[in-house]
Formats: sequence, structure tokens, C-alpha cells
Amino acid sequence: MLLAEVEVYHSRPIAPTRRVALGNTMLPCDPSPGFAGLLLGGIAARFAMDLDPDDVPDIVALTHELEAGRRIPQPRLRHRFQDDRVGLTPSAHRLHRDDDTDAMRFQFTANKGAPSQQVLGAVYAAGRLDSRARGDVLAAVRKGLAWTGDLGPALLAHLAGRGHGALSSSAMADPVGWAMGVLGLSALDERPGKGVVQRGYRDALLAAHPDHGGADDEAAQRIADIGEARRILLAR
Repeated sequence: MLLAEVEVYHSRPIAPTRRVALGNTMLPCDPSPGFAGLLLGGIAARFAMDLDPDDVPDIVALTHELEAGRRIPQPRLRHRFQDDRVGLTPSAHRLHRDDDTDAMRFQFTANKGAPSQQVLGAVYAAGRLDSRARGDVLAAVRKGLAWTGDLGPALLAHLAGRGHGALSSSAMADPVGWAMGVLGLSALDERPGKGVVQRGYRDALLAAHPDHGGADDEAAQRIADIGEARRILLAR
């Protein structure tokens, strides 16, 4: 299942005039930073490793200017951002959900365009979002720019600000509902108190422990999910 998508149109790397534009986008932001933050932050992480290091501070500065809603004079970072896509080549970047496992994965087009063009496309896509979501999504982009690990579950959890371990699409789309389910709390109790959450946490931990019948190969992730579920519910 497709969760988020952005098309970055760009001139050829050898073209004398460097240009960037956006094509189709599907960037849901609720709850913040949403699948938009995961995808755009993931693009930043994927291509930042190949950026000229001298460009990174300027890209970070650009994210702050867009976050503040400032007009960006063009060209910027030697590229002109424009609406016209005529003569430009598209690169598609997507975030998918595995229907069997509920896990998320990135799909990048990495063989077209320059790394700076892909990152600038992600930054400008974030800058076009509604002002209420823009700040958190651009913060996710900055997290991606600073990322040095692999591009799997740890990156997704880092971008979402949800601790460590695997992050499911359900946890991202409805964190409170997911947390209630993890701790075995009734959906009828919309705002369980601290005592209810703590009891659910303890009961879930006992059930997950291998000494009480929990599967050895799943215990670590299950325990991480239980801790994250408690954090979400107590933070409300």
C-alpha cells in the first residue's frame, strides 16, 4: 500500500542550467510529522551521504527559511526551483506499507539526477505544506540530513520521534489507538489515567516475557513496543 509519494523533476546533472520542480505528491502529515515527514526525511537521509559537505549547512539554512514562510530568491544552491517541468526528468520516491506485516519501507529512484536535486526537491516539497505541519516535517528533513545509519526501521523510528526499533504504519497513523491495543486497554476508555496505563504496561510486560510464554524471537520488539505505548499514553 502506498503511504506517501513525491516526484522530483530535475535537469540532467551535466546541464548548464540546473533546475528542480515537483510533480505528483501525496504527503499526509497527520499526526505530525506524518508519512510526509518519514518520506521526505528518508529522501534527505538517502541522498545526504552523497552531497558535497559544503552544501549541507546551506540546505539546513534553507529549511529554516521555508519553515518561517520566507520567500526564497532563485536560484538557490545553484539550482532554480520552478513550476514548469518541460524538459526535466522525473525521479519518484515512495513510502510503502507491507500489507502482511504492517512494516514500512522506502522506494527511491537513485539513478537519475544529482543528490542535491533530490534533497532540494524534498525540502521544497516540505516547504509547500500547510504552515501547521511544515515545521515538524522540515525538522524530520533535518534529522534525515544528519542521519548516518542504515535506511531501515531505525531511521523510520528516528524520523517519527518514536524511540527505537521497528515502527509500524498503524503506530504512525493512529499512535493512541495503537498504544491502547498494545497495552490491551479498552477502546471505550478514551483517556485512561496513569494508573490504568501503568497496570496495562505491567500486564503486557509479563505476557511478553519469555518466562511467561512470550516468544523468544519476538520478545525484544514486543517489549520495546510496550514501552513506547506507555510513553505515548502518558504524554497525552
